Amino acid sequence: MTKTNFFSSSIPPKAQPLPEGVYCPVVTLYKPTPTQEVDLDATYTYAQHLVQAGQHGLVYLGTNGELALLTRSERVAIVATARRAVSDLGVPDYPLVAGISAPSTKETIECAVEAAEAGASFALLLPPSYWAKSITEEALLSYYRDVASASPVPVVIYNFPGVTGGIDLNSDQLAALAEHSNIVGVKLTCGNVGKVVRLASKFSTDQFRVFGGSSDYLVPTLEAGGCGCVTGLANVFPKSTATIYDLWKKGRTDEAKQLQQVVANAEWACKKTLAATKFGAWWFVGRKIGLDERLTFAPRLPYLQADAKLQAWTIDTMKVLEDWEDKLLWKEVS
Repeated sequence: MTKTNFFSSSIPPKAQPLPEGVYCPVVTLYKPTPTQEVDLDATYTYAQHLVQAGQHGLVYLGTNGELALLTRSERVAIVATARRAVSDLGVPDYPLVAGISAPSTKETIECAVEAAEAGASFALLLPPSYWAKSITEEALLSYYRDVASASPVPVVIYNFPGVTGGIDLNSDQLAALAEHSNIVGVKLTCGNVGKVVRLASKFSTDQFRVFGGSSDYLVPTLEAGGCGCVTGLANVFPKSTATIYDLWKKGRTDEAKQLQQVVANAEWACKKTLAATKFGAWWFVGRKIGLDERLTFAPRLPYLQADAKLQAWTIDTMKVLEDWEDKLLWKEVS
């Protein structure tokens, strides 16, 4: 019986696709001062740890990176520091994705150019959301197409209704945008695996790649035809989150599913608040790599750091993965 070919054959040649795998949406680190300047030295150290721990790529200036709280010059400095960090590790072509979202099409294009010049390989783009009820479908699609047409680097759609006033791109809208030659993928932080299935049925992975928005459903994403995930938990346990993908790709699905269960329980803390993610990153990683100052991992004001109750709960929730991480860091998946 001949298998039906669902893949679109009408789209033009595509830009370079985002490599498959697990990506860390890197938290932004600050100096422990009242003005909370971005700590570029800490950014450099932290980036190198994430790469050496096995992450397949890094995402800067996303939600975990507190994009909305950063100035344009800070954004550029962060991306440039990350590129220097990976180049110094001997991987100058390592995938770096940079958030470029801004309220207007004009400023977003400017951010795309600045990100590319700073060393980003790809751009991550939320839908416009200022006065969300005025964003018609025509405005939404035009925004992405206009930015993608002007962007020096390929664009990855970022669908996260929780930070865009409820704007949630549906399967038809995503499929329409996938036809653009410089739109190469989507990060689905909406958590809708049905979208993964529908998009994977219409486009080959050379045409358009679908990534989950967290690692607690990474195996379902992969089995549905997705290509990986972007997960906040990778800030805390970069090796464990990446290993799920590595095991699955090697056909060791039972081991991948076993690790998936532990990861899903640890990631529950990241669902609560960014303050929990950043505290966990300091507690389980920062102190071990010389970033001893807890306030380096505090959210930027006006958002508050985790209080004592949340700190204790975060440690208790995440620690189920601590032994796995330590063991995996010393043992490559082979």
